[in-house]
Amino acid sequence: MKLLFGSFWRAVAYCLHPKVIMLSLLPLLVAGIVTLGCYFVFWVPALDWARQAMDYWSLTKFMLDWTTKMLGPSFRTVITQVVVIAMSIPVVVTLTLVLTGLWITPAVVTMVSRRRFPKLERRHGGSWWLGAIASLAYTVLALLAVTITLPFWLIPGLALVLPPIIWGWLTAKVMGFDAIAEHASHAERDAILRAHRGPFLAMGVICGFLCSVPSLTWALSMTFLIAAPFVMVGVIWLYTMIFTFSALWFTHYGLSVLATLRDAETTMRAVQPAVAPSSDLQLVEEVPPQERFGYDAGPEPETGDSA
Repeated sequence: MKLLFGSFWRAVAYCLHPKVIMLSLLPLLVAGIVTLGCYFVFWVPALDWARQAMDYWSLTKFMLDWTTKMLGPSFRTVITQVVVIAMSIPVVVTLTLVLTGLWITPAVVTMVSRRRFPKLERRHGGSWWLGAIASLAYTVLALLAVTITLPFWLIPGLALVLPPIIWGWLTAKVMGFDAIAEHASHAERDAILRAHRGPFLAMGVICGFLCSVPSLTWALSMTFLIAAPFVMVGVIWLYTMIFTFSALWFTHYGLSVLATLRDAETTMRAVQPAVAPSSDLQLVEEVPPQERFGYDAGPEPETGDSA
């Protein structure tokens, strides 16, 4: 727990570094351009699709007709925009996380290792393409989990729990691998990820709940829906900073664990020769008694009955 909280506060302090802030602008630039492009191309078709989908289900159609009579026809337009934005948020979060893992995490690992662990050897247990493939596989599984659990998000309370758990699991898998892949060997990486599976998952879930904060922007005011794509760009930057913080947190924690493991191995190697049996002693024990004491022991006595 001490290492967990110590790494947390170190990550918070590193987020205020100008270099880290500049690094966070790279995913913002790419994700922002993609978001604005998708808005101008898919916004109107997505609204039409969402409107038709809600009219298709009898339950949602009944609820929409009832609320339209109570609140006016503008409510149907607002709720359609909310549905489209809610469905686009998982895609935006996933894209931001992947970009952070590919661009920011390697720079963050280099920065932390130079400042805190300059003597830590790089054993290159995981290449960048292996991390990219693993991130893509975990991302597909996370999106599949989102698709499967999407109907349960309508249940009050579960919408506040299920997304952070899914994004937390994805964050733990992606960041846990990338944080130590450069410095740890393959065996060390597997041992650390297996032994510290619980803390990594807890860190990921905490970061998943932090990702719920940008989503609350839409709940503050419905006027944000008018400038939805531009507000989404600001939300992307918040997601980027949260994922940058998570990369720093996992890096501080993972490299600290790896440094402790290396120190323990060095200590064991230094102590092991002192307790090992001496080779001279083994040679003395193998010398026959007559050569050791300088006399002829003579023929061995016969055994058995002389008669």
